[in-house]
Amino acid sequence: MTENNRWPNLFIVGAVKSGTTSLWAYLRQHPEIYFPDLKEPHYFTHPQPAPEQRHCIRYIASAEEYLRLYASAAEIRYRGDASPSYLWSTIAAREIAETCPEARIIAILRDPVERAYAQYLMDFNEGVTDLDFYSALQRDWSRADKGWGVSQLYVELGLYHQQIQRYFSYFGRDRVKILFLAELQKKPIQTLQDLARFLDVSAEPFLHIDVHQAHNHYARPRGNWARRLAGHPISRTIGERFFPERWGNYIWRNLFLREEKKPPMDTQAKAWLIDRFAADIEALETLLKRPLPELRRSWHEGGTPPPSLRSFSAETHLR
Repeated sequence: MTENNRWPNLFIVGAVKSGTTSLWAYLRQHPEIYFPDLKEPHYFTHPQPAPEQRHCIRYIASAEEYLRLYASAAEIRYRGDASPSYLWSTIAAREIAETCPEARIIAILRDPVERAYAQYLMDFNEGVTDLDFYSALQRDWSRADKGWGVSQLYVELGLYHQQIQRYFSYFGRDRVKILFLAELQKKPIQTLQDLARFLDVSAEPFLHIDVHQAHNHYARPRGNWARRLAGHPISRTIGERFFPERWGNYIWRNLFLREEKKPPMDTQAKAWLIDRFAADIEALETLLKRPLPELRRSWHEGGTPPPSLRSFSAETHLR
């Protein structure tokens, strides 16, 4: 295999906390698709994490090390990279297009309010923050310094319109597949069969995988000791350097966490997030030429839909 064709040609680009781990786990079971054990190399994002977060961010910086991830891919048709930072990054789409011009792109999106809350719960469980959700949102939104591994980007990671537009611009609509977490959860086999058509691979292998196994489902630390240990630079460094990623994830989920029902979202935080995301989703509906109720499914739970939802007209966005 020459160096040129060792580059990946399939990218799951995000969004963060939107089902990328499940999608990665499903696709890598297909014989025509190869994903390395390191799910998120973040190579094309070129992270520059802040010193206090450097132990939390694992990434690959050199082309030589990145290409080594695919050394055992042999002649498998697709070589994949599942780095959710690529959707948010303002440079990743262009660099992927320049380096891997024939690549196929998969983006999986989630209700951005739910997405931000899921990310916050992960951050809280891992000791990244001790703040309540609304306070964490305000602190992150008001920061002057933003970036992958610098701030949490609770809002920015859910502003999908320009992110999707970038990939359309560089790859064209025919090589960018937009999925929704709600669909993957509701009808996983049909979603995977649709992906098989997009990738022009056999759909038959997807009929034999376990799509009921939960990946990255909500769980709570067994105590503050677990949160402190998870967020400590020494324990994170040991975990990354001496254990394969899948071992570390298994130990974390089975020894340090216990499954519990997800706590309800603070209503003040939800209302604030809806104000941030409403116009962006409307712009994305125009771009995709279809209504997107999948991205608003939490917005009117337990109450009356906001005015923008009550007046929403699918016909307006499909003209």
